[in-house]
Amino acid sequence: MQAHEIDYQIFGEEMQYVEIELDPQEIVIAEAGSFMMMENNIQMETIFGDGSAQQVGSGLFGKLLNAGKRVLTGESLFMTAFLNQGNTKSKVSFASPYPGKILPIDLTQFQGKFICQKSSFLCAAKGVSVGIEFSQKLGRGLFGGEGFIMQKIEGDGMAFVHSGGTMAKKELASGEILKVDTGCIIGFTKDVNYDIEFIGGIKNSIFGGEGLFYATLRGPGTVYIQSLPFSRLADRIIASAPRSGGNSRDEGSLLGGLGNLLDGDNRF
Repeated sequence: MQAHEIDYQIFGEEMQYVEIELDPQEIVIAEAGSFMMMENNIQMETIFGDGSAQQVGSGLFGKLLNAGKRVLTGESLFMTAFLNQGNTKSKVSFASPYPGKILPIDLTQFQGKFICQKSSFLCAAKGVSVGIEFSQKLGRGLFGGEGFIMQKIEGDGMAFVHSGGTMAKKELASGEILKVDTGCIIGFTKDVNYDIEFIGGIKNSIFGGEGLFYATLRGPGTVYIQSLPFSRLADRIIASAPRSGGNSRDEGSLLGGLGNLLDGDNRF
């Protein structure tokens, strides 16, 4: 299915949103919960899956199968489709769910396929397929941070994914290797070989604080890296959350305050 051609503009720095401009009868699909605002001519409809199997003749089974794949990637069964039913151009906007960057992906420049972390998809032109990419390596599935399943975005239109913190783009030559924290991968092109590697060394493994494995990305291809995975941000928030009685960690304690100074945890 040929994707609709959509125009867009990204606003903001660390809390970004993307504004999509739709011609009459153009459609954009979006992750449930990402909607921000829209003009009056836009009509919203809830659909199964990503909408790529919504054409006539797909059947109920095809729609359920398409939606079921999304559950495996951590997404909901439903997505929202936004149709411009007016006679002039209209705009609809979608917001990133946490601080970071929105990455626009023109699939025609990536040979029609882009592989990314679970739950990173934000929105795309009608006709773009959001599916699953199974890992064929046991080690990668068990220790790779993203498990056995990642998302794959396929088609010939525009798609948008979000990341945490600051985003880095790396162009890998054939055979070139980039080693990355397993949670810091946003996505990569289809020719990039993704695997995991043991860090090695008892001190590194036990006291390094970086886990036991890192990801190895071998070119050729393009890789996108995020500086702040949501899981890392959530861990910091949970660690600083109030304990019983409504007090945060070591709040009101002289010894606790001294401990924070000693261990460097004085950022909150």
